[in-house]
Amino acid sequence: MSRQQRAEIDAMVRRPRPEGPRSVEGLRAGFRAMMGEMIVPAEIRTRTATLGDRSAVLVEPAGTPKAGTILYFHGGSYVVGSPETAMSLTGNLVTRTGFRAFSLDYRLVPEHPFPAAIEDGLSAYRALLDSGEDPSAIAFAGDSAGGGLTVTTCLAARDAGLPLPAAIVAFSPGLDMTRTGESMDTKAGVDPFFTRAGLEHTGTMYLAGQDPRQPMLSPATLADLTGFPPMLLQAGTNEMLLDDSTRMATRAREAGVDVILDVTADVPHVFQAFAGVLDEADEALDRAALFLGQHIRTRGTAGTSAG
Repeated sequence: MSRQQRAEIDAMVRRPRPEGPRSVEGLRAGFRAMMGEMIVPAEIRTRTATLGDRSAVLVEPAGTPKAGTILYFHGGSYVVGSPETAMSLTGNLVTRTGFRAFSLDYRLVPEHPFPAAIEDGLSAYRALLDSGEDPSAIAFAGDSAGGGLTVTTCLAARDAGLPLPAAIVAFSPGLDMTRTGESMDTKAGVDPFFTRAGLEHTGTMYLAGQDPRQPMLSPATLADLTGFPPMLLQAGTNEMLLDDSTRMATRAREAGVDVILDVTADVPHVFQAFAGVLDEADEALDRAALFLGQHIRTRGTAGTSAG
């Protein structure tokens, strides 16, 4: 582990940004530019696909993929981001596991507020099942808001009577729209990305007037996780959303769910995106890949491509 690497990453993400509220298009452009600086593995191939009613990007290893599928949900506070902005994360999971991944282009706010993204996630999962994929060969993975979707899509699948996926991997997930975790205050100023005002700005767009005190919006404190698959929650100590993961882990454990809470010191929100630059990012992705490989079970060959 390198303190110098961590310091350089912290300085990079603290570069001056425009002050005051930015337009949605401004937020999206800034996020694209930032994530465009991340290193994407060369040993992948991609193509556009369709899952349910939404487009997706199919990401495969350069060689023959193993049987098994990762359904990936990108981050971006439900306001920004796309499968392309998450490619450093998706690509690294694919190259490390040998599984293919579908990265979903779910609907964003403010054009499509809650629960549109969850509906898209459920539709995508249903499309994978309908294409012949066995649920034991599917895992959900995602970062930030997408990490939240790994949990809420799983809740929606259970409510719909669908079999649940084999595992969940969530990088710095957002799991509490009430923003009541202690880390919202204790990590203010330490977190190089977020402020309470910024989170409330994007959160208001997602909520669109809905009460955040409901399981699909604040699963870390309100969801019944009975029957959930094994979960890996990864977070850094330098993030305001840290307690979203710690409280989710406690809630999962109390529900009898196998859960690993994996917290790395002195790294920011979704630090895994800095693979190739930050040792801790590569190490965390290795642990995530090991977890996926342990839990994705395949029977025969993978289902046909949905798309």
